[in-house]
Amino acid sequence: MRRRDHNIFANATSLLICGLLAGVVVAAAAFPAVAMSGLAAKAGGETFASLPSELRQATAPQITRIFASDNKTQISVFYDEFRSDVPLKDISKNMQNAIIAAEDHEFYQHNGVDLKGVARAIVSNKSGKSQQGASTLTMQLVRMTLAYSATSPQEVVDATKDTPKRKITEMKYAMQIEKELSKEKILEGYLNAAPFGNGAYGVYAASQVYFSKKPKDLTIAEGALLASMVKAPTAFNPTTASGYPQALDRRNYVINDMMEIGLISADDARKATATKISREVDRPGNGCVSVAKNNWGFFCDYFYRWWLSQQAFGATTYDRERRLKSGGYRVQTSMDIKAQQAARKNIGEHISEKNKNALLLAGIQPGTGRVRMLAANRKFKLDDPQNPQNKISSDPRKAKKKIRGTYPNTTNPLLSGGGDITGYQAGSVFKMFTMVAALENGYPLAYSINAPAKYVSKYRIAPGPSTCNGIYYCPSNAGGKAGGVTNMWTGFSRSINTFFVPLQERVGAEKVVDVAQRFGVQFRAKSDADFASNKASAHQWGAFTLGVSSSTPLEMANAYATLAGDGMYCAPTPVQQITSKDGEKIDVGKPHCTRATSPDVARAALDAARCPVGDSPQLGSCGGSRTAAQAYYTIRHPIYGKSGTTDHDKTAALIIGSSSLAIAGYLVNPDYQDHKDRMLHAIVNPAVWDTMDDFLKGKTKVEFKKPGSRKISEGDQRSIPDVECATVAGALARIEGAGFTASVDNTEVESNCPKGTVAGTNPSGRTIKGGYVSIEISKGTGKEPGAPDDPKKPKPPGRR
Repeated sequence: MRRRDHNIFANATSLLICGLLAGVVVAAAAFPAVAMSGLAAKAGGETFASLPSELRQATAPQITRIFASDNKTQISVFYDEFRSDVPLKDISKNMQNAIIAAEDHEFYQHNGVDLKGVARAIVSNKSGKSQQGASTLTMQLVRMTLAYSATSPQEVVDATKDTPKRKITEMKYAMQIEKELSKEKILEGYLNAAPFGNGAYGVYAASQVYFSKKPKDLTIAEGALLASMVKAPTAFNPTTASGYPQALDRRNYVINDMMEIGLISADDARKATATKISREVDRPGNGCVSVAKNNWGFFCDYFYRWWLSQQAFGATTYDRERRLKSGGYRVQTSMDIKAQQAARKNIGEHISEKNKNALLLAGIQPGTGRVRMLAANRKFKLDDPQNPQNKISSDPRKAKKKIRGTYPNTTNPLLSGGGDITGYQAGSVFKMFTMVAALENGYPLAYSINAPAKYVSKYRIAPGPSTCNGIYYCPSNAGGKAGGVTNMWTGFSRSINTFFVPLQERVGAEKVVDVAQRFGVQFRAKSDADFASNKASAHQWGAFTLGVSSSTPLEMANAYATLAGDGMYCAPTPVQQITSKDGEKIDVGKPHCTRATSPDVARAALDAARCPVGDSPQLGSCGGSRTAAQAYYTIRHPIYGKSGTTDHDKTAALIIGSSSLAIAGYLVNPDYQDHKDRMLHAIVNPAVWDTMDDFLKGKTKVEFKKPGSRKISEGDQRSIPDVECATVAGALARIEGAGFTASVDNTEVESNCPKGTVAGTNPSGRTIKGGYVSIEISKGTGKEPGAPDDPKKPKPPGRR
């Protein structure tokens, strides 16, 4: 709290000046400028005329208000000093009268310096009576403004220390202000700048803290109490045992003065004096730990971290924080109340706040990057070290040191990353990046590969559970089954590992990593960053397509949003509009989008991504099995997405996108990722699709766009030779001679062809040029190869 000085004659130098002033009071009344010049000539050797003629423009710190996307619902406030300027017309006349009675009876008569008051102070102080000051409201406003405009600690000291030079400076500025501003503007400035104690600066804040009302509604008794506190906010604090009686006496003194100078009647004074003073105040919260609803805390924290990263608000994080907490901004954030509420409700229906595992949901708008919601089964608060509620960490190393985990209370950026949060492995949701890279490099959605149960890749890795032949990475499918002839629709729908690893091999893993970077994956973990930053290393990152790299729900929601954004990656932003205290709209935080891939590639990848979540593609077929089919049957809007699971079910993820929102849900243990729990899709999946369903209720169904050319989905189609009932060797020769890649599927199938001959091909009819064709072997019920057809036995359907 800055010291309030109402006695300028506390030392010998001041007394000398008082004597000089006493001799010129009469002249000053008629010629105030002459009197002030004479005073300056006697003080410190600095001429009064050499002082600046205009007070540096400065605004006292203002609170910044943070609102939801509706620009009505307040999320939180940030401030160094709880203060918000209001015009004089919105301040009760009772408050205006009270401050004049308390601080400056002659306010409307003097020209900024009350020389009669100076004379009274001289006589009173020299006679040994109670010390009196001579600072007018205008001079006090000067002092506060000088302090607020200071650019260094020394300037703050110079603006407030007890010296004749400071007093002369105040007088000069006060006289100048009186020439340039009306009395109403000066009074308005004073009431908006004065400190009232208990963290309240300015009359708006004081009205809120002490009475929970607006300044325009203050009564005589309330205005008098606030006016009485300006002199010494700590001494006259009604909430303390020693301050209460002093506050009461001082308030009644101000009420009496209001009556004596004719501002209120004797009856008004009697009623006001009889009014009791409350001993309680409502000190406002500050920052994200004081959000209006606790589950908004993670979004608020993301906004706060985002603000500190914006160079537009200052060269350093310290400068940026000061701007946030003193600039008086109105921030309309991107947080959608409906989406945020739905996310937290659905999380709570599936997992408790006290569960060591965290269910994290992040939502972002395609085409803008606006973050719509961030929710978790955690309370956003610091755990009280004196009375901790958090359990001991599930990480054995931390548990030995008695370090507590992040549940149920945390302020860690679990959903967006930062600090110690580098992200979590999310599994097969990364297959989307491989699909995009393949499409960019000429592989159409119809490109097929015969996916075995276990694939021997050319990636060399250290010996482990996923190696074979000593050094090669050999992934297998969930359940250990072969995938068969698979294209991107069916491979993505069924999440076939042994389709996507060879597809990544053919495209080049470094190209897949590049897509992930273009789509916003940040690789916060050092080991991931080392791989991603080196093209040669990235080329050998065989498991990348299976989601072994750490990511956060927010960046993966945004990666999938890039598909619905027609290939435009938009940097995530928590704001829609920032407005300065003067009403100026600031162009920071607006959508910033770059081309991550072509519209046709994005639309084609999205088409295949409709398969896993139960929707139907427009360009192809999903081929039956889907990993999260219930999503579409719940939502009933056009959607796309992907589920993901890591080895031993250490994490589970589901991403669902629509034209207006992409949601990523992760079920993880943020304290210890090498845990032994199984993360269940039965927990994360319904939380995601129910949140999307709640968000889209009542909204118009919007169909996704198709690529401009079917070539990106079908490729260059060629007819497959008819090899039905031919020998295997003959079929291989004919198919490979036609330019296809052929192999034999030794699993026998029902057929009218003789046993051991070719029953048909998969696919049959047509496929892409150079594509894969699997030869199927007949169980055998027909004739020898080359025998004439039996007219009684019709050809099996599709075998033509």
